[in-house]
Amino acid sequence: MTSADVKRYRENLQDEVDSAAVYRAMASTEPDGHLALVYRRLAEVEERHAAMWEQQIAKAGATVAPRRPSLRSRILVALSRRFGARFLLPTMANLEKVNRHVYDRQPETTRKMRGQERSHARLLGLIAGRSGMEGSTLARIEGRHHAVGGNALRAAVLGANDGLVSNLSLVMGVAGAAMSERAVLVTGLAGLLAGACSMAMGEWISVQSSRELYEKQVRVEESEIAAIPDEEREELALIYMAKGLPEDEAQAVAGHIMSDEKTALDAMAREELGIDTSEMGGSPWTAAASSFLLFALGAVVPVLPFAVLRGAGATLASIAVSAAALVLIGVAITLFTGRGVLFTAARQLLFGLGAAAVTFGIGHAIGAALVP
Repeated sequence: MTSADVKRYRENLQDEVDSAAVYRAMASTEPDGHLALVYRRLAEVEERHAAMWEQQIAKAGATVAPRRPSLRSRILVALSRRFGARFLLPTMANLEKVNRHVYDRQPETTRKMRGQERSHARLLGLIAGRSGMEGSTLARIEGRHHAVGGNALRAAVLGANDGLVSNLSLVMGVAGAAMSERAVLVTGLAGLLAGACSMAMGEWISVQSSRELYEKQVRVEESEIAAIPDEEREELALIYMAKGLPEDEAQAVAGHIMSDEKTALDAMAREELGIDTSEMGGSPWTAAASSFLLFALGAVVPVLPFAVLRGAGATLASIAVSAAALVLIGVAITLFTGRGVLFTAARQLLFGLGAAAVTFGIGHAIGAALVP
């Protein structure tokens, strides 16, 4: 062991002492008894980690100083006593997140310790995401972030809006340059296909990348369940306690779940990681196809008039049907924003036609400059 190792041991020890002191303070000021117990359990784990680093320092032949929280930790403790545990919760959640991998490359640590550090980050993130709510309320609203109805509607509306506004701007730019109807039609169809393909590819990459990340996280969780089942059971019990279950019920539920490996993996993935193992973020092909179709649905609107009309009539008709589509999209947006229908529709109409007017003017100026 080198002096650098001893210095690292001391830094790790101080971090654990600081965390334990803050969690003890949070436990003493937390009005929710379930969360207070969770904070005490976290403090106990940090204190066990601190004891391990004290052993490492002693093994190296160095002096083990008495445990004393740092100035930063004492300030956090004072803030907790003054403003309550929930005031500190975001700060501690962020610190745990930043330090969740701090032990990954330290050979003195065990797999159990490394898993505990990561689980603390996930647990604090879970509690912080629901801060300001009572434990019983947390239990009742569990799973709210898995609802897909609102997100699916939002994606559909915004996908169609992207296609409509981008292709309307493209078509108006070409029309402004006084190109023929055929040229405008071909340009509009090309813009539709290019934009839809680009959106589909981007969506496929996004969903597939998420799936690969989820699969990796689930594999890590599976290995931890196999290697340290007792710690995983305790972590699951803490999660349920944070949601409002009494300790004995939380322990019983966690023990029952952990008795079956598949059920345990599903539960830990869902509760810790927010991952539904039956979906893993959805199919990238379905997402790509949906994105393609939604974008194309919006993009075809300003193009259609040029397929059946000629001259200025085609341009005016394109503007008219696009304006109607913009209003409909504005109305649909109010379904998930709650804003007034007239305001949202007018805003959508203003922005969409404004973009088209800008590109029409630029196209007109370019067309005039290119004409001999």
